[in-house]
Amino acid sequence: MEKKLKKLSKRVNFYLSSYLSKFNSSELTAPMKYGLFPGGKKIRSKIIFDVGNIFNVKNKNLLILAASVEAIHAYSLIHDDLPCMDDDKLRRGKPSTHIKFGESTAILAGNSLLTTAFEILSDKNFRVEEKIKSKLINSLSRCSGQTGIAGGQYLDLSYEKKKVSLQKILNMELKKTGKLFEFCCIAPLIIKKNKKSLRSFSKIGKDIGLLFQIVDDLIDFKGKTKHAGKKTKKDIKKGKATIISLLGYKNAVKYANKLKKKIYIKLKSHTTKANDLRETIDFIMERTN
Repeated sequence: MEKKLKKLSKRVNFYLSSYLSKFNSSELTAPMKYGLFPGGKKIRSKIIFDVGNIFNVKNKNLLILAASVEAIHAYSLIHDDLPCMDDDKLRRGKPSTHIKFGESTAILAGNSLLTTAFEILSDKNFRVEEKIKSKLINSLSRCSGQTGIAGGQYLDLSYEKKKVSLQKILNMELKKTGKLFEFCCIAPLIIKKNKKSLRSFSKIGKDIGLLFQIVDDLIDFKGKTKHAGKKTKKDIKKGKATIISLLGYKNAVKYANKLKKKIYIKLKSHTTKANDLRETIDFIMERTN
């Protein structure tokens, strides 16, 4: 699995690097690349390819989808790390973008990566119908703005040091993390015009996103900063509302296992075609950073 992720990471990073090279005259290119590269494990990109391969979507189109998602993800991390947000000084084993370049530059670099995602999807080299491009852009917009990442981050900050219900925590984590994973699962289907499977893979994507966030919280709870590549045990210090803070560590692990089984049941009808996606889900569950 690690080899597959490294191979995919090289492909996605090469595409993004080539795309951004067109804007080398921009003063923001350097901080944008700093926040984007070398990047994380590219699990979101892997899911795009996993689902795309189930429905026989062209690899070139999947690569473009992956590049747009990684740009969105990088923007969200740059902004999440800001002093006015989560105030994290370490990201992916190196100083956060605002520590390296300054707060205002980090904000502008994040904003630029956000818009770059939509430039990639609307580019002439993305050879799909204009109606499909429009649907993809609309869907990614909803996953990124007030109904997605931005809205989830707002709730995350609002819930600090407050007693919050399980449903509110799940809703917050769905927006903050689940929505982008949902896009990863439905984007290949949008390209194929497969309306039949859209609803089920929308739910699968949300569940995978929630599973990813729970594991992330578990890593923060028990992991070490050096291994995780970011500061750990910060959720407790800041009084973050998480499934762990509400149910406890052991029950959060049980919740994650039940969620994984739920996803597997939904994938049952896709038999061996979904093996790569199952492998990715197992990796999400087992990861330690």
